[in-house]
Amino acid sequence: MARKPVVLVTGAGGEMGHGLIHRLADLGAFDVLALDVRGLEPGLARRCAAVRIGDILDRHLLDRLRSEFEISVVFHLAALLSTRAEFIPETAHEVNVQGTLGLLRLALEEARSLGQPVKFLFPSSMAVYGLPDLAAKRAAGRVAEDRWLDPITMYGCNKLYCEHLGRYFARHYRQLAAQGGPGGVDFRAIRFPGLISAFTLPSGGTSDYAPEMLHAAAQGRPYACFVREDTRLPFMAMPDAIGALLALMEAPGESLTTLVYNVGAFSPSAGEIADLVRAAFPAGHIAFAPDPRRQAIVDSWPEDVDDARARRDWGFRPAHDLGRAFGEYLLPNVRRRYAGP
Repeated sequence: MARKPVVLVTGAGGEMGHGLIHRLADLGAFDVLALDVRGLEPGLARRCAAVRIGDILDRHLLDRLRSEFEISVVFHLAALLSTRAEFIPETAHEVNVQGTLGLLRLALEEARSLGQPVKFLFPSSMAVYGLPDLAAKRAAGRVAEDRWLDPITMYGCNKLYCEHLGRYFARHYRQLAAQGGPGGVDFRAIRFPGLISAFTLPSGGTSDYAPEMLHAAAQGRPYACFVREDTRLPFMAMPDAIGALLALMEAPGESLTTLVYNVGAFSPSAGEIADLVRAAFPAGHIAFAPDPRRQAIVDSWPEDVDDARARRDWGFRPAHDLGRAFGEYLLPNVRRRYAGP
C-alpha cells in the first residue's frame, strides 16, 4: 500500500494544536495526522485525515506512523508545561527531551525515505531565558535570542536543550561518520511568549495568569492572580502564534539566518491585563496574591523580547496588539463561549 502524505501534529489536542489544526484544514493544502495521548473532541478530529492516540515516547508507535504515512512536515507541540514540570522534573525531561529526540529521529528517517528534507517546526519558549534578578530584568529591556540563556526551570532547560538538539540534527548529525553531514531535518524553532487563547483553557504554563483571569472573570468566578500587579511579560494572541508557525514553515530556507527566532506582540503588566478584564466583566473579582516561588520564575523571564530577526527574515508581523487582542479576538469569543442558553 502506498503511504499517505501528511503533516504530523503532536500534542494535537492542546491549546496550540487546536488552533493549528483548524488553520491547516482551512488552508486545504495539507492532510493532518493528529497525535495526542487523549482523544480529540469530535469537531477537531473531523478536520484531520487521521487521528492516533498514543505517547510520543512509544518508539513502536512512531515506527507505525512512518510505515503508514509519508510525513513531510512535523509540528512537534507535545510537552509538559512549565508549572507542572516543576513538580515532576524527571518526567518532564523524558517527555520534553526524549520525546523531541524521538520525533527528530522520525523526521531524519522520513527525510531519507522521501529523498528530501522534512521540516520540523518546534515551539520553544521565553522560559529558556534566566535573568538573575528583577533589577537585571528591568534593565535588560527587549532581550535578543543570544542573551541571558540561563533558565531556572526544568521546562526552560528542556526547551533550550531541544533547540540545540534541533540544530545538531539539522547541521551536524553524525559529523564524524563516513557518511556524516546534514541528515535532512529542516529544524525551525520559535520562542513564544505567553499565549492567550479564547477557545481553549490554559493547561499548566507559568504565564497562564493572563488567560486564567480572563476565563474566570467571564464565568463570574473570583480569581487570585499568583504574580504581582507590576509583573510584566511579553504575550501574544493565539491566532498570531499559529500564523507565526505557518509563516516560518513557508519561509524559504535561504532567507533564514538562524534556526531559533523570538516573536512578540505586546508586553502589559498583570495589573493592566486585570484592568481590561474588569472593564469587560465587572462581575468577576480579580485579586492579587503573589506566590513567591512562581513569582521568582516569572521574574527570571524578560519583560519583552527582541523579534527583529523574525520580522526581517520571514516577515513576522502580529495582527493583534493589546487593544485588538482583547477587543477583536478575546472578548467577543470568550463572551460567546460562556453565554447562557
